[in-house]
Order: sequence, then C-alpha cells, then structure tokens
Amino acid sequence: MGTLHDPASQSLAAASVLAPSPGRPPEEVVADAAPSATPDKDVLSDVLRVIKLTGALFFWVDASSPWSVEVPRADSFAHLILPRAQHVISYHIITQGSGSVSIDEGSPMEFAEGDILVIPHEDSYAMCSASGVRSGLSPEDSLDFFRAMAAGQLPFVVNEGGDGPLLTRYVCGFLGCDARPFNPLLGALPPLIRIRRAAGAPSDLLDRLIELTLAEVSVQRPGAECIRLRLSELMFVEVVRRYLEALPPEQTGWLAGLRDPAVGRAVALVHENPARGWTIEELARETGVSRSVLAARFTRLVGCPPMQYLTRWRVQLAARLLTDGLAKVSAVGRDVGYESEAAFSRSFKKLAGVSPAGWRDGRRG
Repeated sequence: MGTLHDPASQSLAAASVLAPSPGRPPEEVVADAAPSATPDKDVLSDVLRVIKLTGALFFWVDASSPWSVEVPRADSFAHLILPRAQHVISYHIITQGSGSVSIDEGSPMEFAEGDILVIPHEDSYAMCSASGVRSGLSPEDSLDFFRAMAAGQLPFVVNEGGDGPLLTRYVCGFLGCDARPFNPLLGALPPLIRIRRAAGAPSDLLDRLIELTLAEVSVQRPGAECIRLRLSELMFVEVVRRYLEALPPEQTGWLAGLRDPAVGRAVALVHENPARGWTIEELARETGVSRSVLAARFTRLVGCPPMQYLTRWRVQLAARLLTDGLAKVSAVGRDVGYESEAAFSRSFKKLAGVSPAGWRDGRRG
C-alpha cells in the first residue's frame, strides 16, 4: 500500500481505490482537491435525481474485538431492503476505531477513525478487526439479519463481536438507485472507495449530518426513520463530492470529465437541454474548442463520444418518464428529443434491451 501524504486541505485527507483485479494490492490515490468546472447545470444533482437515489437501510454498529462482518453481494438482499431498486450501494462511516475491509476476498485495505468506505457495485465484502478474523456466519445468516432489520425487528444500534473492549463504531448505510439503462455515476466509481478525513479537522458538513442522525436516534420521535434515510442520502452525496475533489489530475471517467472546462461544459449543455438537436459542431462552438479537440477529450475522459453520451442520457431520461408517468411512448420520445417513435424505439431497445413499452410494463410489474 502506498504512503499517504499530508494534504493541503484539512477537511479531506485522500481517496483510496481498491483495484478490481483479484489479488491486486490496494492502490492509494492522493491528491489535492482539484478545481471543478462550474457549468450552468448542476449535472451531479441532475443524475442523482434521474437515477432515483433512495435511502434503503441505515443503522449504527458497535463492534467489540474480535469482530468480523461478512456481507454477501447486495443483489442477494436488495429485494429485502428495497424491493423496487435496480441496484444497491453500501457505505460505512467510521466514527471510532480501526480495521480492514476487502472486496470479494481480495487484498485487504486498512481503515481508521474518520474514514468513509463506499462499495458501489454490489460486490460481497468483509470488514474485520484484524486479519484472519471471521464471524463464522453463513450468507443465509446475513440475509436473516437484513430481513429483520428491514422489518424493524432490530434496534438501530447493532452490537457485533466478542468480549473484548469496544474497538470500532461505524455507521452502516445502504442506498438504492437505478443502474439501467445508463447510470454515468456508477460507471465512474471503482469497486471500493476509501475517503480519509484528517484527525482533528474542524467540524464539517458530514459531521453535522451524522450529529443530526444521532439526535434523531436519541429522541425516537415519530418520523425518525424517514429522516434518517433522507440524511443517509445526503451523506452519500457529500461522500461523492469529496471523492470528486480528491481525484488526481490524470484520472479519467465521468466525474473527472465534469472537472474539465470543455467537457464539463458540454455535459452540462446536454443535461440542460437534452431534447435539443445537438451536433458535435454546436457543442464544440458552445464550449469554445474545436470539434476534434472536444471529441478526443470527451471520449478520453468520459469513455464515449459526445453524441453517444447524449443518446444514452436521453434513453435514461425516457426510462424514468416511462416508469413514473402515463404519457404515450411517442410523447416520451418527443420529450427527450426524438422526432419519430420508430427512431426512439430503436435507440431505446439498443441500450435498454427491451422496447419502451416493454420497459414500462416490466418496471410497473
């Protein structure tokens, strides 16, 4: 594991990324926060709205040594905690103690007080107090736990581990969202994110959100669960913002593209008016660079050409409209920029794998 360096910012120490290949040691990504582009459209908020980010489960864990928690793939328990979610994201905020986390039995990554861990791709993972410690619980035991927690049969504070001194406390959160037809945020996130917060740093937004959550736990007023879930959504958004700020200059991906002046502006224009008949020439003119420069830079950072991104985002918008509304397929197609129902249906089926009507029937079913 690489050596961590002191950052310039007090509120954020670094972001760590666990490489996806099995057995590969964790990589440390350490960088000062880079300035973000300031497009007219808040693209991150737009994406979070359309992919329907929803709090699913949120609780507190007090773990005494020796302790270990093994969590199966999220798609095995998603139907228990959020039945209508296409995808479940797991995250943990370490408020006290330390330990290690590994994805799919891969190389472990150490974590400490103040760290934030995010598992965005539904992978199985294990958290423990020390290497080699295992709980001995089966995947079915984990499913029983999630079933009971979702049913309100367990307390908000869960005790784990052995008879040793209290070693670690952490917030455990699960969020639902859409992954299909197109979720640019998920595609930009690695299998494991660790965001490090400097010890002794002044209280920040994340600290205040945690304090509000704990206050709701202590008073147990009506509606507390709803407030905790909304607060968990806010905490996740703040984590994504910190990850974005910590990306190194050479990083590629959708989030990195938002920071680039030209690419970020082009993405914002697409999100601001997705139904407009954009061409690469128009986007290049609006962003102040040549067509070739925009195409090359957009493809390198985002992973696809600008016009392909526009098509994918239109289909994602259409999927949301088809799921939530009653408009005819032809009307939905026009709303996202297609002049004919046939053209819309071809684009939608190519990306989503089913026709617009089939998507609507499947989601409502």
